[in-house]
Amino acid sequence: MALLSALLEILRRPTMLDVLSELMLFIAPLWLAIIVGLLVGWAWKPKWAKNLTNCSMSKDASAASPTALLSACFASFPSLNALKFQLPNCVSCIGDDKESPSVPPTATESDSSSSQLDGEKLEKVTGEDLEHLCRLVEEKDGGPAWIQMMDRSTPTMSYQAWRRDPETGPPQYRSRTLFEDATPELVRDFFWDDEFRLKWDDMLIHSATLEECPTTGTMMVQWVRKFPFFCSDREYIIGRRIWESGRSYYCVTKGVPCTSVPRHNKPRRVDLYYSSWCIRAVESKKDGQLTACEVLLFHHEDMGIPREIAKLGVRQGMWGAVKKIDPGLRAYQRHRASGAPLSQCAFMAQINTNVSADYLRSLENNNRDLTEVENRDSPRNPEERNIPKLLVVGGALLLACSIDRGLVTKAVIFGVARRFARIGRRM
Repeated sequence: MALLSALLEILRRPTMLDVLSELMLFIAPLWLAIIVGLLVGWAWKPKWAKNLTNCSMSKDASAASPTALLSACFASFPSLNALKFQLPNCVSCIGDDKESPSVPPTATESDSSSSQLDGEKLEKVTGEDLEHLCRLVEEKDGGPAWIQMMDRSTPTMSYQAWRRDPETGPPQYRSRTLFEDATPELVRDFFWDDEFRLKWDDMLIHSATLEECPTTGTMMVQWVRKFPFFCSDREYIIGRRIWESGRSYYCVTKGVPCTSVPRHNKPRRVDLYYSSWCIRAVESKKDGQLTACEVLLFHHEDMGIPREIAKLGVRQGMWGAVKKIDPGLRAYQRHRASGAPLSQCAFMAQINTNVSADYLRSLENNNRDLTEVENRDSPRNPEERNIPKLLVVGGALLLACSIDRGLVTKAVIFGVARRFARIGRRM
Protein backbone atom coordinates (compact mmCIF):
# COMPACT_ATOMS: atom_id res chain seq x y z
CA MET A 1 0.00 0.00 0.00
CA ALA A 2 2.86 2.38 0.75
CA LEU A 3 4.25 1.82 -2.74
CA LEU A 4 0.85 2.50 -4.33
CA SER A 5 0.27 5.65 -2.29
CA ALA A 6 3.72 6.97 -3.26
CA LEU A 7 2.93 6.33 -6.93
CA LEU A 8 -0.42 8.17 -6.64
CA GLU A 9 1.32 11.08 -4.94
CA ILE A 10 3.70 11.34 -7.90
CA LEU A 11 0.83 11.32 -10.41
CA ARG A 12 -0.82 14.27 -8.61
CA ARG A 13 2.07 16.58 -9.55
CA PRO A 14 0.89 19.74 -11.35
CA THR A 15 3.03 19.44 -14.48
CA MET A 16 4.07 16.54 -16.69
CA LEU A 17 7.75 17.44 -16.22
CA ASP A 18 7.42 17.06 -12.45
CA VAL A 19 5.67 13.72 -12.90
CA LEU A 20 8.40 12.40 -15.22
CA SER A 21 11.23 13.57 -12.96
CA GLU A 22 9.61 12.01 -9.90
CA LEU A 23 9.00 8.77 -11.79
CA MET A 24 12.65 8.63 -12.83
CA LEU A 25 13.75 9.04 -9.22
CA PHE A 26 11.18 6.44 -8.19
CA ILE A 27 12.25 3.84 -10.76
CA ALA A 28 16.03 4.41 -10.62
CA PRO A 29 16.63 2.22 -7.51
CA LEU A 30 14.61 -0.58 -9.10
CA TRP A 31 16.69 -0.47 -12.29
CA LEU A 32 19.87 -0.35 -10.22
CA ALA A 33 18.79 -3.44 -8.30
CA ILE A 34 17.99 -5.23 -11.58
CA ILE A 35 21.40 -4.36 -13.08
CA VAL A 36 23.23 -5.50 -9.94
CA GLY A 37 21.23 -8.72 -9.96
CA LEU A 38 22.11 -9.37 -13.60
CA LEU A 39 25.81 -8.73 -12.97
CA VAL A 40 25.88 -11.00 -9.94
CA GLY A 41 23.97 -13.70 -11.77
CA TRP A 42 26.28 -13.48 -14.78
CA ALA A 43 29.41 -13.66 -12.62
CA TRP A 44 28.06 -16.41 -10.37
CA LYS A 45 26.70 -18.90 -12.91
CA PRO A 46 25.89 -21.56 -10.26
CA LYS A 47 25.83 -25.16 -11.34
CA TRP A 48 22.68 -25.89 -9.36
CA ALA A 49 20.72 -23.50 -11.61
CA LYS A 50 21.82 -25.46 -14.66
CA ASN A 51 20.84 -28.68 -12.93
CA LEU A 52 17.48 -27.18 -12.04
CA THR A 53 16.91 -26.14 -15.65
CA ASN A 54 17.92 -29.54 -16.90
CA CYS A 55 15.61 -31.10 -14.35
CA SER A 56 12.61 -29.03 -15.43
CA MET A 57 13.30 -29.53 -19.14
CA SER A 58 14.06 -33.22 -19.02
CA LYS A 59 12.58 -35.36 -21.74
CA ASP A 60 11.25 -37.77 -19.14
CA ALA A 61 9.55 -35.05 -17.11
CA SER A 62 6.10 -35.86 -18.47
CA ALA A 63 6.42 -39.49 -17.43
CA ALA A 64 7.73 -38.76 -13.93
CA SER A 65 5.46 -38.22 -10.97
CA PRO A 66 5.31 -34.80 -9.22
CA THR A 67 6.92 -36.29 -6.11
CA ALA A 68 9.83 -37.67 -8.11
CA LEU A 69 10.30 -34.34 -9.88
CA LEU A 70 10.37 -32.40 -6.61
CA SER A 71 12.84 -34.78 -5.00
CA ALA A 72 15.12 -34.68 -8.04
CA CYS A 73 15.04 -30.88 -8.20
CA PHE A 74 15.73 -30.37 -4.50
CA ALA A 75 18.49 -32.96 -4.66
CA SER A 76 20.23 -30.77 -7.24
CA PHE A 77 20.55 -27.88 -4.73
CA PRO A 78 23.95 -28.07 -3.03
CA SER A 79 24.58 -27.44 0.62
CA LEU A 80 25.79 -24.08 1.91
CA ASN A 81 29.42 -25.21 1.91
CA ALA A 82 29.11 -26.29 -1.71
CA LEU A 83 27.51 -22.98 -2.66
CA LYS A 84 30.55 -21.20 -1.27
CA PHE A 85 32.72 -22.75 -3.97
CA GLN A 86 30.32 -21.62 -6.71
CA LEU A 87 31.14 -17.97 -6.06
CA PRO A 88 33.35 -16.28 -8.66
CA ASN A 89 37.08 -16.38 -8.18
CA CYS A 90 37.25 -12.63 -7.71
CA VAL A 91 35.25 -12.92 -4.47
CA SER A 92 37.21 -14.41 -1.61
CA CYS A 93 35.48 -16.68 0.86
CA ILE A 94 35.05 -15.57 4.43
CA GLY A 95 35.29 -17.42 7.69
CA ASP A 96 37.58 -20.43 7.86
CA ASP A 97 39.18 -19.65 4.48
CA LYS A 98 40.68 -16.43 5.79
CA GLU A 99 41.92 -18.04 8.98
CA SER A 100 43.63 -20.87 7.10
CA PRO A 101 44.59 -19.68 3.61
CA SER A 102 44.28 -22.25 0.88
CA VAL A 103 47.65 -23.50 -0.32
CA PRO A 104 47.80 -25.91 -3.25
CA PRO A 105 49.81 -29.09 -2.80
CA THR A 106 53.36 -29.04 -4.06
CA ALA A 107 55.33 -31.86 -5.58
CA THR A 108 56.10 -34.78 -3.28
CA GLU A 109 59.55 -35.36 -1.83
CA SER A 110 60.30 -38.07 -4.36
CA ASP A 111 59.26 -35.74 -7.17
CA SER A 112 61.46 -32.97 -5.76
CA SER A 113 64.47 -35.23 -5.49
CA SER A 114 64.03 -36.49 -9.04
CA SER A 115 63.62 -32.89 -10.19
CA GLN A 116 66.91 -31.98 -8.56
CA LEU A 117 68.63 -34.90 -10.26
CA ASP A 118 67.22 -33.84 -13.61
CA GLY A 119 67.85 -30.16 -12.90
CA GLU A 120 70.46 -29.83 -15.62
CA LYS A 121 67.74 -30.53 -18.18
CA LEU A 122 65.79 -27.47 -17.08
CA GLU A 123 65.25 -25.14 -20.00
CA LYS A 124 62.57 -22.95 -18.50
CA VAL A 125 64.65 -19.77 -18.81
CA THR A 126 67.06 -19.49 -21.75
CA GLY A 127 69.38 -17.04 -23.46
CA GLU A 128 66.44 -15.58 -25.37
CA ASP A 129 65.09 -14.29 -22.07
CA LEU A 130 68.44 -12.63 -21.37
CA GLU A 131 68.35 -10.99 -24.80
CA HIS A 132 64.82 -9.72 -24.19
CA LEU A 133 65.79 -8.29 -20.80
CA CYS A 134 68.80 -6.53 -22.34
CA ARG A 135 66.49 -4.91 -24.89
CA LEU A 136 64.24 -3.70 -22.10
CA VAL A 137 67.17 -2.31 -20.13
CA GLU A 138 68.47 -0.43 -23.18
CA GLU A 139 64.89 0.65 -24.07
CA LYS A 140 65.24 -0.88 -27.54
CA ASP A 141 62.54 -3.55 -27.43
CA GLY A 142 60.35 -1.75 -29.95
CA GLY A 143 57.44 -1.22 -27.56
CA PRO A 144 55.46 1.98 -26.98
CA ALA A 145 56.89 4.90 -25.04
CA TRP A 146 56.98 4.80 -21.25
CA ILE A 147 54.81 7.24 -19.27
CA GLN A 148 56.17 8.30 -15.88
CA MET A 149 53.73 7.78 -13.04
CA MET A 150 55.77 8.16 -9.83
CA ASP A 151 58.93 9.76 -8.41
CA ARG A 152 59.35 9.29 -4.66
CA SER A 153 62.29 8.97 -2.30
CA THR A 154 63.38 8.37 1.28
CA PRO A 155 66.76 9.16 2.89
CA THR A 156 68.14 5.75 1.84
CA MET A 157 66.09 4.95 -1.27
CA SER A 158 64.77 6.67 -4.39
CA TYR A 159 62.08 5.24 -6.65
CA GLN A 160 60.78 6.10 -10.11
CA ALA A 161 58.07 4.22 -12.01
CA TRP A 162 56.72 4.23 -15.56
CA ARG A 163 53.83 2.50 -17.31
CA ARG A 164 52.90 1.73 -20.89
CA ASP A 165 49.90 0.04 -22.51
CA PRO A 166 50.76 -2.34 -25.37
CA GLU A 167 48.20 -3.12 -28.06
CA THR A 168 47.72 -6.61 -26.63
CA GLY A 169 48.29 -7.93 -23.15
CA PRO A 170 48.22 -6.35 -19.70
CA PRO A 171 49.83 -3.00 -18.79
CA GLN A 172 53.60 -3.09 -18.44
CA TYR A 173 55.55 -1.37 -15.67
CA ARG A 174 59.14 -0.22 -15.44
CA SER A 175 60.81 1.09 -12.30
CA ARG A 176 64.21 2.32 -11.19
CA THR A 177 65.09 1.90 -7.52
CA LEU A 178 68.33 3.18 -6.02
CA PHE A 179 69.42 1.79 -2.64
CA GLU A 180 72.13 3.68 -0.77
CA ASP A 181 74.90 1.73 0.99
CA ALA A 182 74.06 -1.63 -0.61
CA THR A 183 76.05 -3.95 -2.85
CA PRO A 184 74.61 -5.61 -5.97
CA GLU A 185 75.41 -9.05 -4.56
CA LEU A 186 73.43 -8.44 -1.37
CA VAL A 187 70.44 -7.03 -3.28
CA ARG A 188 70.56 -10.03 -5.64
CA ASP A 189 70.42 -12.47 -2.73
CA PHE A 190 67.74 -10.39 -1.00
CA PHE A 191 65.27 -10.59 -3.88
CA TRP A 192 65.99 -14.31 -4.44
CA ASP A 193 65.67 -15.37 -0.78
CA ASP A 194 62.07 -16.63 -0.51
CA GLU A 195 62.59 -17.78 3.07
CA PHE A 196 63.46 -14.26 4.23
CA ARG A 197 60.89 -12.68 1.90
CA LEU A 198 58.14 -14.22 4.02
CA LYS A 199 59.30 -11.93 6.84
CA TRP A 200 58.93 -8.61 5.01
CA ASP A 201 56.58 -9.26 2.06
CA ASP A 202 53.15 -9.57 3.69
CA MET A 203 51.54 -10.52 0.36
CA LEU A 204 53.56 -13.75 0.08
CA ILE A 205 51.91 -16.48 2.16
CA HIS A 206 53.56 -19.60 0.69
CA SER A 207 56.69 -20.48 -1.29
CA ALA A 208 58.22 -23.79 -2.29
CA THR A 209 61.04 -24.89 -4.59
CA LEU A 210 59.87 -27.37 -7.22
CA GLU A 211 63.02 -27.81 -9.31
CA GLU A 212 66.56 -26.49 -9.29
CA CYS A 213 69.69 -26.88 -11.39
CA PRO A 214 73.01 -26.80 -9.48
CA THR A 215 74.89 -26.02 -12.71
CA THR A 216 73.08 -22.96 -14.08
CA GLY A 217 71.21 -21.92 -10.94
CA THR A 218 67.87 -22.18 -12.74
CA MET A 219 64.96 -22.69 -10.36
CA MET A 220 61.25 -23.36 -10.60
CA VAL A 221 59.36 -22.15 -7.55
CA GLN A 222 55.75 -21.95 -6.44
CA TRP A 223 54.34 -18.81 -4.87
CA VAL A 224 50.94 -18.08 -3.37
CA ARG A 225 50.24 -14.39 -2.90
CA LYS A 226 47.49 -12.87 -0.80
CA PHE A 227 45.19 -10.41 -2.54
CA PRO A 228 42.65 -7.98 -1.02
CA PHE A 229 39.42 -9.32 0.47
CA PHE A 230 37.46 -8.97 -2.77
CA CYS A 231 39.90 -11.18 -4.72
CA SER A 232 40.95 -14.75 -4.19
CA ASP A 233 44.60 -15.61 -3.63
CA ARG A 234 46.83 -16.13 -6.66
CA GLU A 235 49.25 -18.96 -7.38
CA TYR A 236 52.41 -18.54 -9.45
CA ILE A 237 54.70 -21.18 -10.96
CA ILE A 238 57.86 -19.19 -11.65
CA GLY A 239 61.01 -20.10 -13.55
CA ARG A 240 64.02 -17.95 -12.71
CA ARG A 241 67.70 -17.62 -13.53
CA ILE A 242 70.54 -15.09 -13.12
CA TRP A 243 73.23 -14.01 -15.58
CA GLU A 244 76.32 -12.12 -14.39
CA SER A 245 78.47 -9.67 -16.32
CA GLY A 246 81.08 -8.04 -14.14
CA ARG A 247 79.10 -6.75 -11.18
CA SER A 248 75.87 -6.44 -13.15
CA TYR A 249 73.24 -9.12 -12.61
CA TYR A 250 70.42 -9.86 -15.05
CA CYS A 251 67.68 -11.67 -13.11
CA VAL A 252 64.82 -13.21 -15.10
CA THR A 253 61.65 -14.54 -13.48
CA LYS A 254 58.59 -15.52 -15.48
CA GLY A 255 55.59 -17.82 -15.38
CA VAL A 256 56.29 -21.33 -16.70
CA PRO A 257 54.06 -24.39 -17.23
CA CYS A 258 54.19 -27.16 -14.65
CA THR A 259 52.30 -30.44 -14.87
CA SER A 260 53.48 -31.82 -11.52
CA VAL A 261 51.37 -29.27 -9.58
CA PRO A 262 47.66 -29.58 -10.47
CA ARG A 263 45.48 -26.54 -10.92
CA HIS A 264 42.82 -25.59 -8.38
CA ASN A 265 39.98 -23.11 -8.29
CA LYS A 266 41.52 -21.54 -5.21
CA PRO A 267 44.07 -20.12 -5.34
CA ARG A 268 43.78 -19.11 -8.97
CA ARG A 269 46.90 -19.73 -11.04
CA VAL A 270 48.44 -16.81 -12.95
CA ASP A 271 49.93 -18.03 -16.23
CA LEU A 272 51.05 -14.75 -17.80
CA TYR A 273 53.68 -13.39 -15.43
CA TYR A 274 56.95 -11.56 -16.15
CA SER A 275 59.10 -9.81 -13.56
CA SER A 276 62.78 -9.32 -14.36
CA TRP A 277 65.39 -6.85 -13.25
CA CYS A 278 68.95 -5.66 -13.77
CA ILE A 279 71.03 -5.02 -10.65
CA ARG A 280 74.26 -3.00 -10.84
CA ALA A 281 76.44 -0.67 -8.80
CA VAL A 282 76.00 3.06 -9.40
CA GLU A 283 77.30 6.27 -7.90
CA SER A 284 75.83 7.32 -4.60
CA LYS A 285 73.97 10.61 -4.35
CA LYS A 286 75.82 11.27 -1.10
CA ASP A 287 79.50 11.10 -2.05
CA GLY A 288 79.63 10.06 -5.72
CA GLN A 289 81.25 6.70 -4.92
CA LEU A 290 80.06 3.33 -6.24
CA THR A 291 78.38 2.50 -2.94
CA ALA A 292 74.77 2.57 -4.20
CA CYS A 293 72.86 -0.13 -6.04
CA GLU A 294 70.44 0.41 -8.92
CA VAL A 295 67.59 -2.00 -9.70
CA LEU A 296 65.80 -1.68 -13.05
CA LEU A 297 62.60 -3.72 -12.84
CA PHE A 298 60.25 -4.70 -15.69
CA HIS A 299 56.96 -6.27 -14.68
CA HIS A 300 53.62 -7.32 -16.12
CA GLU A 301 51.09 -10.01 -15.30
CA ASP A 302 47.51 -11.00 -16.06
CA MET A 303 45.84 -11.31 -12.66
CA GLY A 304 42.44 -12.12 -14.12
CA ILE A 305 40.77 -8.84 -13.14
CA PRO A 306 39.67 -5.95 -15.40
CA ARG A 307 42.56 -3.91 -16.73
CA GLU A 308 41.37 -0.52 -15.47
CA ILE A 309 40.75 -1.88 -11.98
CA ALA A 310 44.24 -3.42 -11.97
CA LYS A 311 45.79 -0.14 -13.10
CA LEU A 312 43.92 1.76 -10.39
CA GLY A 313 45.04 -0.71 -7.74
CA VAL A 314 48.66 -0.50 -8.85
CA ARG A 315 48.58 3.29 -8.94
CA GLN A 316 47.05 3.57 -5.47
CA GLY A 317 49.05 0.86 -3.74
CA MET A 318 52.42 1.08 -5.50
CA TRP A 319 54.26 3.36 -3.08
CA GLY A 320 52.80 1.63 -0.04
CA ALA A 321 54.26 -1.67 -1.25
CA VAL A 322 57.57 -0.24 -2.48
CA LYS A 323 58.48 1.61 0.70
CA LYS A 324 58.39 -1.72 2.60
CA ILE A 325 61.30 -3.01 0.52
CA ASP A 326 63.94 -0.73 2.01
CA PRO A 327 63.30 -1.74 5.67
CA GLY A 328 63.31 -5.36 4.53
CA LEU A 329 66.66 -4.87 2.79
CA ARG A 330 68.20 -3.23 5.88
CA ALA A 331 66.93 -6.12 8.03
CA TYR A 332 68.49 -8.54 5.54
CA GLN A 333 71.79 -6.66 5.79
CA ARG A 334 71.77 -7.12 9.57
CA HIS A 335 70.72 -10.75 9.15
CA ARG A 336 73.67 -11.49 6.87
CA ALA A 337 76.09 -9.47 9.00
CA SER A 338 75.17 -11.60 12.02
CA GLY A 339 76.68 -14.64 10.31
CA ALA A 340 73.38 -16.47 9.83
CA PRO A 341 73.61 -19.41 7.41
CA LEU A 342 72.42 -18.92 3.84
CA SER A 343 69.04 -20.27 2.86
CA GLN A 344 68.85 -22.62 -0.11
CA CYS A 345 67.35 -19.90 -2.32
CA ALA A 346 70.10 -17.43 -1.39
CA PHE A 347 72.68 -20.13 -2.11
CA MET A 348 71.13 -20.72 -5.54
CA ALA A 349 71.21 -16.96 -6.19
CA GLN A 350 75.01 -17.15 -6.15
CA ILE A 351 75.07 -19.72 -9.00
CA ASN A 352 75.10 -17.46 -12.04
CA THR A 353 75.77 -17.86 -15.75
CA ASN A 354 78.72 -15.65 -16.67
CA VAL A 355 78.45 -13.60 -19.85
CA SER A 356 81.07 -11.21 -21.15
CA ALA A 357 80.57 -7.53 -21.80
CA ASP A 358 81.36 -8.20 -25.47
CA TYR A 359 78.45 -10.63 -25.65
CA LEU A 360 76.08 -8.03 -24.20
CA ARG A 361 77.42 -5.46 -26.67
CA SER A 362 76.79 -7.90 -29.52
CA LEU A 363 73.18 -8.20 -28.37
CA GLU A 364 72.94 -4.41 -28.36
CA ASN A 365 74.44 -4.22 -31.86
CA ASN A 366 71.98 -6.82 -33.13
CA ASN A 367 69.14 -4.77 -31.72
CA ARG A 368 70.53 -1.64 -33.40
CA ASP A 369 70.83 -3.46 -36.75
CA LEU A 370 67.23 -4.65 -36.52
CA THR A 371 66.10 -1.10 -35.79
CA GLU A 372 68.02 0.25 -38.78
CA VAL A 373 66.50 -2.38 -41.08
CA GLU A 374 63.00 -1.47 -39.91
CA ASN A 375 63.69 2.22 -40.46
CA ARG A 376 65.11 1.51 -43.91
CA ASP A 377 62.06 -0.48 -44.94
CA SER A 378 59.60 2.17 -43.78
CA PRO A 379 59.48 5.67 -45.36
CA ARG A 380 61.10 8.36 -43.29
CA ASN A 381 58.42 11.00 -43.85
CA PRO A 382 55.07 11.42 -45.64
CA GLU A 383 56.66 13.47 -48.42
CA GLU A 384 58.54 10.40 -49.71
CA ARG A 385 55.26 8.53 -49.92
CA ASN A 386 53.74 11.31 -52.05
CA ILE A 387 56.59 11.45 -54.64
CA PRO A 388 55.03 8.83 -56.97
CA LYS A 389 51.75 10.74 -56.81
CA LEU A 390 53.41 14.02 -57.82
CA LEU A 391 55.29 12.36 -60.68
CA VAL A 392 52.18 10.65 -62.06
CA VAL A 393 49.96 13.74 -61.83
CA GLY A 394 52.66 16.00 -63.29
CA GLY A 395 53.29 13.64 -66.20
CA ALA A 396 49.57 13.37 -66.89
CA LEU A 397 49.27 17.16 -66.91
CA LEU A 398 52.03 17.52 -69.51
CA LEU A 399 50.55 14.75 -71.63
CA ALA A 400 47.05 16.22 -71.50
CA CYS A 401 48.26 19.69 -72.46
CA SER A 402 50.45 18.45 -75.32
CA ILE A 403 47.79 16.23 -76.91
CA ASP A 404 44.82 18.32 -78.01
CA ARG A 405 42.20 15.64 -78.65
CA GLY A 406 39.25 17.16 -76.81
CA LEU A 407 37.87 17.02 -73.29
CA VAL A 408 37.20 13.29 -73.38
CA THR A 409 40.85 12.41 -73.98
CA LYS A 410 42.01 14.76 -71.24
CA ALA A 411 39.43 13.36 -68.82
CA VAL A 412 40.55 9.81 -69.58
CA ILE A 413 44.21 10.73 -69.04
CA PHE A 414 43.47 12.47 -65.75
CA GLY A 415 41.32 9.53 -64.63
CA VAL A 416 44.10 7.04 -65.31
CA ALA A 417 46.58 9.35 -63.56
CA ARG A 418 44.31 9.57 -60.53
CA ARG A 419 44.09 5.76 -60.42
CA PHE A 420 47.88 5.42 -60.49
CA ALA A 421 48.18 8.15 -57.86
CA ARG A 422 46.05 6.08 -55.49
CA ILE A 423 48.35 3.11 -56.10
CA GLY A 424 51.36 5.31 -55.38
CA ARG A 425 49.77 6.47 -52.13
CA ARG A 426 49.46 2.87 -50.97
CA MET A 427 53.09 2.06 -51.83
